[in-house]
Amino acid sequence: MDTSIIEIAERIKGLRELSDYTPEEVAEAVNVPLEKYLEYESGTCDLSFTFLNNVAAKLGVDIVELLTGENPHLSRYCVVRKGKGLNITRRKGFKYEHLGYRFKNKLAECFLVKAPYIEEEQDKPIIMSRHAGQEFDYIISGSLKCQFCGQTEILNAGDSVYYNSAEDHGMIATGGEECVFLAITIHGPNKENK
Repeated sequence: MDTSIIEIAERIKGLRELSDYTPEEVAEAVNVPLEKYLEYESGTCDLSFTFLNNVAAKLGVDIVELLTGENPHLSRYCVVRKGKGLNITRRKGFKYEHLGYRFKNKLAECFLVKAPYIEEEQDKPIIMSRHAGQEFDYIISGSLKCQFCGQTEILNAGDSVYYNSAEDHGMIATGGEECVFLAITIHGPNKENK
């Protein structure tokens, strides 16, 4: 078992207990079945980025605190040098590099994302997720196959998309190579457009 997963799970459980939430309340708030939530909290399965983002919002902490146990300190500006962001690997092969992790009270989370090209995913349904707020993705290299609101879009280098991340969305690298993109998630209420 990956010790970092166990450490994150222990932080989630501790913060939940400090906040006087039951597992049922948090599971409902982050839109996962109670059984799955208890697996996450016990550290017996990997933690998705969407789950971590949603739990951090429910518990009123920065996602960085869940990942590292430390609170961001900087309030005026934060420089992150090339390759020195906080690395997060939580979805099969996806690598997130948090580019503003030391800044406190962020209104948005900024990531450099590397999505691997996986041949067997190309003809399968894309795994969907949702989290509060909005998201902006800008493709730096490669191609990204995205699904939003029942529509499929192929984004290439230089393309971008802005969307309501409280609605189902999902993406995979396509075109035979890794896709690198900038993802900016903007905190906000978890509301679906009707």
